[in-house]
Amino acid sequence: MRTVTGPDHTIDLNESIQCYEICANDFAYNLIAVALEKRICLLVVGLPEENGEFLWHHLQDLELGESDSRCVNAIAFSPDTSLNSTPNNVTFCAALGTDLMIFRTDVNQYNTVDTLRGHTDYVNDISWVCEGEFLASVSDDFTCRFWSTAAVSENVITFCLSSAGVSIKSHPDDNEKVLVAEKRGIIHLYNVRQKKTVLSVESPKFPLMSADWAQSNRLFVSALAGGDVITWDLNRPFVPADVKQIHEDGGRVVRFAPGSSDMVLASIGRPGLTLKVFSAKAAVLLFETGLKTYAGLAWHQRLPYISAASDRKLLFWKVQMK
Repeated sequence: MRTVTGPDHTIDLNESIQCYEICANDFAYNLIAVALEKRICLLVVGLPEENGEFLWHHLQDLELGESDSRCVNAIAFSPDTSLNSTPNNVTFCAALGTDLMIFRTDVNQYNTVDTLRGHTDYVNDISWVCEGEFLASVSDDFTCRFWSTAAVSENVITFCLSSAGVSIKSHPDDNEKVLVAEKRGIIHLYNVRQKKTVLSVESPKFPLMSADWAQSNRLFVSALAGGDVITWDLNRPFVPADVKQIHEDGGRVVRFAPGSSDMVLASIGRPGLTLKVFSAKAAVLLFETGLKTYAGLAWHQRLPYISAASDRKLLFWKVQMK
């Protein structure tokens, strides 16, 4: 295991970061949206493998308005986001308290924002599904909602949950299905078109805080519950394929690396705030490092970098993996 004292690269924004996300789209994979107290900041980052050195620049600020004491809990980029088109097209959703705010911008003069209301408690996670036709959200109000994002944005499907919804994930190879994780340990696979549950699995531990779907193999799902990372093979869903205690005192978030054949994961948990990177197939940690605060975790879509937001900084580590 490699114990790391500092990141390979840092972006200092001089304000506390609430939340952030790195775009996964082919034509905007270096685009980052960072939620600060009053605005969302769009950045573009260049890594040494692309440019010979680490570079970043600020594109645009989008105001959140008078958001009282609410924080942005989640950000998700639309699949049609592109910085290679003319004009640029950047569309993303930010979950602000109970509201969903959809921002559209050409990163120049054209900016719009639509607010979707319907949840009655905090929204914990969001995802674009069915190639961007719908926006999906899960909340502390025990619902999973799907919103049409056409000319009239509205809540078109609602699934009732048995506890707070903590994670919702779409899959690039199975875009009609979404993964929905509940805090009490149940993970559902929904078919959006058919409006029904296809499969459910149950965690041996709870509270379940986070779940993710392996992009390199849609049959594998991992969740973080009670400090354990639990992985299921959906071909044999009734018993977890693997259970690893990663964090002694509970965890916050788990994320699969997008392109790893070894299905590498990253997670953040306690004691303190510790970032750990490890293979789902092996017991050996690749590395771990401490953080000051928690405000998100994301992989770069093309290069082997894991990032985390801590206090006022975005931190990047290069991960040695297959």
